[in-house]
Amino acid sequence: MCEDCEKSMYKKVSTDLNFVEREKEVIDFWNTNEIFKKSIKNREGYPTFMFYDGPPTANGKPHIGHIETRVFKDVIPRFWTMKGYEVPRKAGWDTHGLPVELEVEKMLGINGKPQIEKYGVEPFIKKCKESVWKYKHEWERMSERVGFWADMENPYVTYHDDYIESEWWALKTINDKGLLYKGHKIVPYCPRCGTALSSHEVAQGYKDVKETSCIAKFKVKNEENTYILAWTTTPWTLPSNVALCVSPKDKYVEIKVSNGEKYILAEALVSSVIKDEYEVIRSYIGDELYGTEYEPLYSFAKLDKKAYYVVADSYVTLTDGTGVVHIAPAFGEDDSRVGRDNDLPFLQLVDEAGKFSAETGEWAGTFVKDADKLVLKDLEERGLLFAALPYEHSYPFCWRCDTPLLYYAIDTWFIKMSALRDRLVANNNTVNWMPENIKEGRFGNFLENVIDWGLSRSRYWGTPLPVWECECGHYHVIGSREELKKLGDNVPDNVELHKPYLDGIKIKCEKCGKDMTRVPYVIDCWFDSGSMPFAQYHYPFENKELFEKRFPAQFISEAIDQTRGWFYTLMAISTLLFDRAPFENCLVLGHVQDKDGLKMSKHKGNVVDPWSVLDKQGADAVRWYFCASSSPWLPTRFYPEGISEYQRKFIGTFWNTYAFYVLYADIDKFNPTEYKLEYDKLSQMDKWILSKLNTLIKDVDAGMTEYKVTESARAIQDFTDELSNWYVRRCRERFWGSGMEQDKINAYMTLYTCLVTLAKVSAPFVPFMTEQIYQNLVRNFDKTAPESIHLCDFPVADEKMIDKELEESMEKVLEIVTLGRACRNVSNMKNRQVLSKVYVGMKGTLDEKYYYIIKEELNVKEIEFKDDVSEFVSYNVKPNLKTVGPKYGSILPTINQMLRGGDGTAFVKELNETGKVVLEIGDAKIELVGEDLLIETTKSEKYISSAENDVTVVLDIELTPELIEEGFVRELISKIQNLRKESGFEVQNHIEIYYSDNKKIGEIIEKNKEQIADETLADLIQEGKGENELDINGEKVMIKLIRK
Repeated sequence: MCEDCEKSMYKKVSTDLNFVEREKEVIDFWNTNEIFKKSIKNREGYPTFMFYDGPPTANGKPHIGHIETRVFKDVIPRFWTMKGYEVPRKAGWDTHGLPVELEVEKMLGINGKPQIEKYGVEPFIKKCKESVWKYKHEWERMSERVGFWADMENPYVTYHDDYIESEWWALKTINDKGLLYKGHKIVPYCPRCGTALSSHEVAQGYKDVKETSCIAKFKVKNEENTYILAWTTTPWTLPSNVALCVSPKDKYVEIKVSNGEKYILAEALVSSVIKDEYEVIRSYIGDELYGTEYEPLYSFAKLDKKAYYVVADSYVTLTDGTGVVHIAPAFGEDDSRVGRDNDLPFLQLVDEAGKFSAETGEWAGTFVKDADKLVLKDLEERGLLFAALPYEHSYPFCWRCDTPLLYYAIDTWFIKMSALRDRLVANNNTVNWMPENIKEGRFGNFLENVIDWGLSRSRYWGTPLPVWECECGHYHVIGSREELKKLGDNVPDNVELHKPYLDGIKIKCEKCGKDMTRVPYVIDCWFDSGSMPFAQYHYPFENKELFEKRFPAQFISEAIDQTRGWFYTLMAISTLLFDRAPFENCLVLGHVQDKDGLKMSKHKGNVVDPWSVLDKQGADAVRWYFCASSSPWLPTRFYPEGISEYQRKFIGTFWNTYAFYVLYADIDKFNPTEYKLEYDKLSQMDKWILSKLNTLIKDVDAGMTEYKVTESARAIQDFTDELSNWYVRRCRERFWGSGMEQDKINAYMTLYTCLVTLAKVSAPFVPFMTEQIYQNLVRNFDKTAPESIHLCDFPVADEKMIDKELEESMEKVLEIVTLGRACRNVSNMKNRQVLSKVYVGMKGTLDEKYYYIIKEELNVKEIEFKDDVSEFVSYNVKPNLKTVGPKYGSILPTINQMLRGGDGTAFVKELNETGKVVLEIGDAKIELVGEDLLIETTKSEKYISSAENDVTVVLDIELTPELIEEGFVRELISKIQNLRKESGFEVQNHIEIYYSDNKKIGEIIEKNKEQIADETLADLIQEGKGENELDINGEKVMIKLIRK
């Protein structure tokens, strides 16, 4: 309870929306009382709901996208914890990989592998280990500030030896299944980083680029002025050309153009390539060209096999180019295969840095992408360039350093994922993907076309590939530290499982007895993060039962780019080791964009600093915006004004309703523990809001169980709006009485129940505000209650309180009131002006016990329900040109004339009864449905109407002198109440009212003195010198208020 209970039972609640300082107080409360740890400990022994946290890398700063993922990865576990589950939340850090190396290179002022070797691998590795924690504090501070609860004191770290050892076990198991192999393959290769990339890494780095392609002229040997035209998008590969390839079954032609030159190309592509006049000299089927020899464009190297002739392969298509493809086996998977199939020489004129080798003479040392223009210029000067063509296409770039990738032939260790394609697809089909189209779309398609995983990386900072290889060709995979010590020579007990500490360890070859040396590679760091389900527990060396209890996860969530990143590696490794999906439910998040729907980038200057929002609007506001603004998988437009709008609609409304309760409960010294909610004694409004409350509990419970975060959030927001703007607004006078009669107790207990329950229902979404509400309303009076709202159970709906008929009836009341208010707005009639009558036309009936609500809300004397209100309403009907025009273009003027000149009311009646309006034009019957008609009501001096769905409301707006006087009284009371607030009077203060300087208003006051005194708590009303000028419907009067 509050320290000064004699003065206040509740902590005073400010109605401003400055939640930042309040949230920091809540963080202090959580930390001081170890609420997160208690939330885990309290559920020990309960059923497990397993959540896997995808590990971020701590050598990069968190951005707004990380806050989005943190929000959803916190909301769901909080909900399941409140539902009575043990929800382990072990944080993790992804610590290996090239991004770390690049950061260290930058810090040391070195560049590339040669300079790393010169600096020293061991000191470089030590710097990497230090660098990975560069922004750890930033991540922890952001996580704490946004309310993301996870065990950061005992995280899993991918560079720890225990973690690496579990990965070694996995790799040995994969090898034992015959799925690990070494291959000499064309792989996507980053020349800057000096290493290959896996297919899922490549998928993350495509960009649309504008480059220059070319059609080169390959002179046919021993044929004068005869050339084969071949198209390429990579001119830099032409010096490495060894063959040309055609489609075996398609038709090719030799043509002659005006300058006397003859060209060979696909017949189907002649018109798109040749713009000059030409004549066809002869035709070929592709196979007939096989063996045709040509003169090489370049002769930089002496070849050991036959080259420079035409081959045929079905991979060549006639969709673009010339139908002839140049073959450079060192730079493309298809080229490499065609080279093997035809025993072509392997010509490699590019080094590992992506630069031309010494054999190329003056081009040596030139980066290949920069060499395109040199090659084109050279070909043009030698008359061998047919055309240089601008070409826009999607090209892969390194996701780490943004360097264009090359397709390059190197030795690589692979995992044979293609052998598991069917199992991957089958396991994927067991996952509940949100959105569902990911299963068979983006992710499913990727699995259907899965290729072998290029695992090895020719780098330094990573999990060492535990393969020892002998010169005889035999290799052995080490699966544990124990096995390494058993087979290795002089292995230290505490050997660190990193380069270079393992590189000098030898083991004996069981085939030939010679020393085996570890291959120099580390593994793809995505294998690290994909191994976290078991490696975080050092499985299978420890925690076997714990892992089996916590595998698979019930829930994971990351952004959509992880479909080819973490989601894939989790699925791949789990299928390889356990033949099952590693997660049951996956919520895929859209990317965060700026307010115009554009991708955020430093270059565009549209990046939102997360702290600028967290420090201004608060974490709850950001959390709520992500949850309620749009479906999680859609891109989110993130901007301060949008956050403020959602904060106002829900957080502000909830907080102000809570503040209203505290204000009056404190005045009345209302202690909720001293009273009970007695349902049988409640009013109709009380029962209605309690029915809505329990329906909300059911809806949110069901929604969150199915991971429908946005639908649940919006249901909470809608209920909060009804609680504040309907229940409290209609019931506020019940809190104003001086005593504590039963109706007032009912109002307090109903509102108290709604506030506390709403706080619990929304606690997973807005954990800070709900904690403050809970502490003030619950713990303040009941020290036996759970210490925190986040240690409470999720509410359970009381089915006995749910009255669907009551809810539906109140929904009709709300609809009628909304339409009635629209009528007032159209007529510019003030809400405080009393009107005589409202007519309601609707299907079905409404019990008379609800009439008083409508009369009070619309400020009318009478209400009458009628089956037909057409006598009060006139309509203008005209055609909707967008739909009628395309259907009946030629007779549209006639239709327009008939509708505008006809009986609009009769048309509307026909439409309501039959669903269409039929017009007879000549011998034809024209049928127009609802979308074909534009219907508007016509204005009347006596009646104003508004309609929606099957409800029409008509207000009688004719004013009598008596109604006008009542309007003056209502307006006067309202202005006096506002003056009370402006004067700083408390709600419970009684006053004296003095008026002057307007005879008309004076007479109205004297005539209605009792009503005015009752509603404004005035003990005295009399004529006297006023101080404040009030405008009462155009009449100026001086009013003075004195607080008693």
